[in-house]
Amino acid sequence: MSHYFFLFLLSLFFFFFFSFTSSQNYPPSPGYFPSTQVQSTGFDQVFRNRWGSQHQKVDQGTLTIWLDSSSGSGFKSLHRYQSGYFGAAIKLHPGYTAGVITSFYLSNNEDYPGNHDEIDIEFLGTTSDKPYVLQTNVFMRGSGDGNIIGREMRFHLWFNPTQDFHNYAILWTPEEIIFLVDDVPIRRYERKSEATFPVRPMWVYGSIWDASSWATEDGKYKADYKYQPFIGRYNNFKLSGCTTDGAASCRPLNSGPGGGGRGRMSQQQEKAMEWVQNNYLVYNYCHDPRRDHTLTPEC
Repeated sequence: MSHYFFLFLLSLFFFFFFSFTSSQNYPPSPGYFPSTQVQSTGFDQVFRNRWGSQHQKVDQGTLTIWLDSSSGSGFKSLHRYQSGYFGAAIKLHPGYTAGVITSFYLSNNEDYPGNHDEIDIEFLGTTSDKPYVLQTNVFMRGSGDGNIIGREMRFHLWFNPTQDFHNYAILWTPEEIIFLVDDVPIRRYERKSEATFPVRPMWVYGSIWDASSWATEDGKYKADYKYQPFIGRYNNFKLSGCTTDGAASCRPLNSGPGGGGRGRMSQQQEKAMEWVQNNYLVYNYCHDPRRDHTLTPEC
């Protein structure tokens, strides 16, 4: 009897151990799921090709863009937005992808060249033995001549983003910007002053391109075209924003479950975000001693 009882206890131990460790690999439920409040739209309903048209196709609702030694590809929304929820399900390329960036972002660079705003979700390619890095970034009135003040926060993910589609989104309200992965908030960037918050209308973009000079470990590893093509797949597009030519009464989706257009993140959402940042945050610009933090007063 004692032998069987011991085996019974041992089986219970392993059951609870694996149940516990499995639950530790996923964030707690945020309790609020903004993606369920936005209807999916087809690519052609909300976007158009911007460059690399020969490296872009839509098939059965999925957009595929790819990078090879001749070109990458990018797309752009049909409208400009002043705020809103902007999301897509994305599946990344497996294996060696160093130097390659797959992105989904907001920008007004075409309207304000050299002085534009941007809100980024960028997947930084990697070597075969290391995980992807998801970089979030916000900057205001930046330019391409070295005057960009980045506000990067980088994360690993609690799943393999090459195995399946996952939902990534930017929720931009007049008070804050929330970055979401499968409805879990991973970062909140609050409006503390007009100087440190983007307020001008932006377009929605996506692209795949070669950023070998900086993308992977500060440029240590470059794109290697013996592994081409590098492929990014997008579907389940969800854009729900206040366009510049829309109604003045438009209100963006709430950040949290509160009503009246003033819903802020709940305690449950805060806990989920804290879990992600405690377990998967790998870089925070505010904690970088190499940075001049007089330029980022929000830190």
